[in-house]
Amino acid sequence: MSPYSAPTAPRPPLRVALAGIGVVGGGVVRLLEANRDLIARRAGRAIEIVALSARDRHKDRGVDLTPYRWEDDMDALVAAADVDVIVEMIGGADGPALTLARHALGAGKALVTANKAMIAHHGLDLARLAEEKDTPLKYEAAVAGGIPVIKAIREGASANEIARVYGILNGTCNYILTQMERNGASFADALAAAQAEGYAEADPTFDVDGIDAAHKLSILAALCFGTKLDIGAVTADGIRGLIAADIREAEALGHRVRLIGMAERDANGLYQHVQPCLVPADHPLAYVPGALNAVVAEGNFVGRLFFEGAGAGAGPTASAIVADIIDIARDEYGPAFAMPVDSLDQAPVADAGARIGKHYVRLIVEDRIGVLAEIATAMRDAGVSIESLIQRGSEDEGGVVIVLVTHEGPASTIHAALAILGASDHVVGAPMHMPILAL
Repeated sequence: MSPYSAPTAPRPPLRVALAGIGVVGGGVVRLLEANRDLIARRAGRAIEIVALSARDRHKDRGVDLTPYRWEDDMDALVAAADVDVIVEMIGGADGPALTLARHALGAGKALVTANKAMIAHHGLDLARLAEEKDTPLKYEAAVAGGIPVIKAIREGASANEIARVYGILNGTCNYILTQMERNGASFADALAAAQAEGYAEADPTFDVDGIDAAHKLSILAALCFGTKLDIGAVTADGIRGLIAADIREAEALGHRVRLIGMAERDANGLYQHVQPCLVPADHPLAYVPGALNAVVAEGNFVGRLFFEGAGAGAGPTASAIVADIIDIARDEYGPAFAMPVDSLDQAPVADAGARIGKHYVRLIVEDRIGVLAEIATAMRDAGVSIESLIQRGSEDEGGVVIVLVTHEGPASTIHAALAILGASDHVVGAPMHMPILAL
């Protein structure tokens, strides 16, 4: 029969169980209900929710769950004969989410997850189990929310050798930086605004310290370079140390500050780092506002691919989850990381200190004679060549703000110079160092 022909008999519905009914889980229920007929036409069969499980069955989630069977024990979803796909939305790298994922795949049931921490830490083991059971493991929603970047790289760009992948992978940090940029807000005030809008948790550590973005970057790197996931090789520096002066000085230099996750493979190994960077003001990433995410992948034949959209939220994340379910309904799936686990290689970790580029360095120092000479000496002794220096008094920062832009050189020299200056009695607080990206 032609693949374009309608089947002589309708295929049975794909039966789905949802584990973890929070904001995203409620979004999945609403989406499957609202677009039921359209989804069935695109999937070639109906998609039905048959069971739910979460910690509190009585919690008001803003959506009617009474049509669906409730299971207090998540393992009952795995054992149920009328469940084909389990959607994990519990969260956390380990614990109940990982137990459920292992049990589901081990039982030969398809697994869809939005859990970037679990995939970053345990994705290889889960992918191997999915291969052994010839069952799908899908995780589009784990990276960049509603942006279909996993599918685009895994399928659309699969013929390309990817040179590097980078982008804005955390909407909370981008919202904070946008507030600092537009309103001249301090980091603390911008964070408070993000918390008031629901973009940041009461404990924002995972976001503002770059951990969330590191999880996503490790997944993208494995997909792009055919390497084994190695979250331990991803280094992360967050945005806590930024001050309003950094945003202003970056703009004066023709750049904007963005928290960038970048992975790049060369002859020295695989570089994976999350850190605030100066992005040229004319680059598309400089125009990504608020809580949006954006990912750039550079292929040797396709060129630069740019993806932008909502990186979180009930609607966008539910959209990615249901897209994975539709793929499963069509029997469209393959190795979780674009090739079998045994085909992935173990890339050596590249020396981040050997990366060559220009750098932005900001210091707050006491207003006294000899401080500039001390800075110049530390830079000279570490092998840093200074391109420009700006000095501005700042009552708000408790000292004089010194901003240096270096000539191109290895990052290790900057770290050496800052280690020297960090011991100085005249430097107030921790210095800020950001690469100036040439994109």
